[in-house]
Amino acid sequence: MPFPARMIFLLLALWGGVSSCVHNIHVVPVPDSPSSAGIPRSLQLITSAPSLEGADHRPGITLLKWPQSDLHQAILGYLQQRGTFVSVSDEPGDLTLRVATQLSLTSRRGLYHYRIVLRGEMSAGEQPINSYRVEQTVAGSSVRWVTGSDRVPIETALRLALEELTEEIEKDRPLYLQTADEAGQ
Repeated sequence: MPFPARMIFLLLALWGGVSSCVHNIHVVPVPDSPSSAGIPRSLQLITSAPSLEGADHRPGITLLKWPQSDLHQAILGYLQQRGTFVSVSDEPGDLTLRVATQLSLTSRRGLYHYRIVLRGEMSAGEQPINSYRVEQTVAGSSVRWVTGSDRVPIETALRLALEELTEEIEKDRPLYLQTADEAGQ
């Protein structure tokens, strides 16, 4: 590559790196409605860092950062507002819910699509009780140049996935009441 072409390439790469910024995602999903089948147990929430997958199953999503602390606060806030459990916190409870989150970004038909997969493992102490897997996909915009273009569809997909996860947990209410009875004996 001749010197002027290398210099132009280097300047373009530097400009691209300086002009682009990483979007730190902050989401606050709110339940559509309160729980209709509360479980009279306390819940400890444990989350892991979200797994981000870009196009072609590549690790990471260009220009997107979703801190584990923000994801944890989003799920914790949602569960507290939903009211499925008597209390939800980071402290040990009657039950423990471990949640792993995967966010995938794909581009189809000119739009970005954000897919959230939640895997939940419910246990009482060290005793596993049940596992859950839910998945929701939301179409975003055709560009990703402002934080809102990522935040809104990610928040929507997470809210829908949490809605489905809590509904599945609430369907298993008799299982968690039975576990409480066994613990009381």
